[in-house]
Amino acid sequence: MATPGSHHHHCKVGCLVCMMSCSLTKDYCGSLCEKSVRMNFALIYELLDEMVDYGYIQTTSTDILKNFIQTEAVTSKPFSLFDLSNVGLFGAETQQSKVAPSTAATRPIMSHRSEQGGKNEIFVDVVERLSVVIGSNGVLMKADVEGEIRVKCYLPTCSEMRIGLNEEFSIGRSQLRGYGTAVRVDECSFHQAVKLDEFDTYRILKVCPSQGEQTLMQYQLSDELPCAPPFRLFPTVEKDYGSRYTDCDLPTALNVSVTVPVPKGSLSLSQELSSPDQTAELQLKNKAILWSIPRFPGGAQLSALFKVEVPSLSSASLLEVGPVSMSFELPKQTCTGLQIRFLRLSPTQPGMSQRWVRYVTHSDSYTIRI
Repeated sequence: MATPGSHHHHCKVGCLVCMMSCSLTKDYCGSLCEKSVRMNFALIYELLDEMVDYGYIQTTSTDILKNFIQTEAVTSKPFSLFDLSNVGLFGAETQQSKVAPSTAATRPIMSHRSEQGGKNEIFVDVVERLSVVIGSNGVLMKADVEGEIRVKCYLPTCSEMRIGLNEEFSIGRSQLRGYGTAVRVDECSFHQAVKLDEFDTYRILKVCPSQGEQTLMQYQLSDELPCAPPFRLFPTVEKDYGSRYTDCDLPTALNVSVTVPVPKGSLSLSQELSSPDQTAELQLKNKAILWSIPRFPGGAQLSALFKVEVPSLSSASLLEVGPVSMSFELPKQTCTGLQIRFLRLSPTQPGMSQRWVRYVTHSDSYTIRI
């Protein structure tokens, strides 16, 4: 059993790590705020991984850590193509300045611990985070998408890479192109290394990729969803029992979890689930049922019947049920419809160079009111 003294010591260590992490994050990212942490999550995780080993601090030196950190810092100040004229857009004053320590240029091209092991590969990931609120009547009340294009480069030589996006890609409502098939976003910002001279006309991004990972482009779509929400939930709550029924409108979703708040004082849970791979548990600490579905086939309908024992149940207790929240991962999907039309490398890579383009949508906040 831990003594008060040892617990106090652990708190000290935790605070020390926290303060050092804040300092290092500022060194690498320039500022410490929610947005910069979100944009540089991979970098911060990598810093912590190198700094702490099995709970013990290994080093807090920026000069030492820079030799192992492969992820590029992304600045938190976005700019909008919609708000800027083309004259200023490509000028130095509108480009985001990289706020990495000046010694970062001396980093080795690739860490000896790289998971790719020097393979002749390049990965382009289109990652979107979806925030949705659906009313109790099933009407979509809020829908926001935040997305980014990440490049992970493990090529020995690559002077330039050209990434072609949807030709009907538009930024802001005034730039709408085509009839009905356009992919639209509200705001868009780019890494300072991206050349945009072919973007306005041909929707092509040009960049000389550095070894490791870079976020080339970030975009946002607010209060609009071009497609139907991926999940619909049809909850019913009754005093004798409560049930949950949900269906998926997209191809297979992975790692789906449904959290259903229950009245305080809930004691036990009995359940009837529609497939054997599902699980459900009553989390007394969080006062919620967690319904887990590892794999949710597209177009499927899954149901669950939950019975919760609640002593002295009242009408007010029923109001504590909900809202329901979901988390999930949608591989091979983008909610905005953004696609990589082509990926060309210059000069042509010798031998076999593999190019991988991947799409994934994650839930950021997906809430259904009851």
